Amino acid sequence: MSSIDLRLLRYFVIVAEEGHLTKAAQRIGIQQPPLSQQIRALEKELGVTLFRRMPRGMELTESGQALLIDARLILEQVNTTIEGVRRISLGESGRLAVGFTESAALHPFIPAVIRAFRQKSPGVIMAVEESNTNELVEDLRHNRLDVAFIRSPIGSAAGLKMETMLVEEMIVALPITHRLAQRRKSLPLTALAEDDFILNRRPSGPGLYDSVIAACRAAGFSPQVVQEARKNLSTLSLVAAGLGVSIVPASMRHVQLKEVVYLKLEQAPDLRAPLHLAYRDEPQSGAAERMIIEARKLAQR
Repeated sequence: MSSIDLRLLRYFVIVAEEGHLTKAAQRIGIQQPPLSQQIRALEKELGVTLFRRMPRGMELTESGQALLIDARLILEQVNTTIEGVRRISLGESGRLAVGFTESAALHPFIPAVIRAFRQKSPGVIMAVEESNTNELVEDLRHNRLDVAFIRSPIGSAAGLKMETMLVEEMIVALPITHRLAQRRKSLPLTALAEDDFILNRRPSGPGLYDSVIAACRAAGFSPQVVQEARKNLSTLSLVAAGLGVSIVPASMRHVQLKEVVYLKLEQAPDLRAPLHLAYRDEPQSGAAERMIIEARKLAQR
């Protein structure tokens, strides 16, 4: 059966359902003689007689009746397979692995993108992974992720494409007992020159870590980094404990700790936290392409 043209099976089923060559030919949209030739070609291929030619129609033989059952199943399975493949290609089904950094996950942009994608592609099975930028980049390169929302990676991003979705300001997180915590809504970076700093441990947050160091030096001082934490939440916990101050993306303000006060920074134009969408520089799956499109739409708003 694997060598039989599926078109012949379709013609056979239609002739069997109509019970008449002329009616079947009209339904298919071809002339009767070519259709008759196709049916005879199928019978020759199988080595059996499928129809009894009657004065006013076609009647299935026992072999024809048996083939009709299987032919319908085969054609239904083929149609289901084709439809499934098309849905995957269009991003309507399939699988998608999405990664994001901890700070990115707290920005309203990320859940908005995922929500928009889910509305367009409810049939896609989505897996999410939270990690630091460098690990997410490696997961992309090794096909463990399809797309990832990351901060600025350190080193080469060869083989990947990165689109900047947004750039948010960075703010200072102070212990509530800090001398400046209750005095103002913002402060210059130089006001922190004598403070102990708590930052994300390298290389888990290399881009933002380096940005903070560079901004402090541009302001005329070298920050005293006394603690390093793997995650921003850990950083804020140490700030809450009074061990120092930290500079974090503004989206971290959503983490409400009664022992932490967030203030804007003045005179620090280079302290910005970009959020990129990264993916492999190659043709994307339908689901990945749809995720990229939805992210672009929201970023443009």
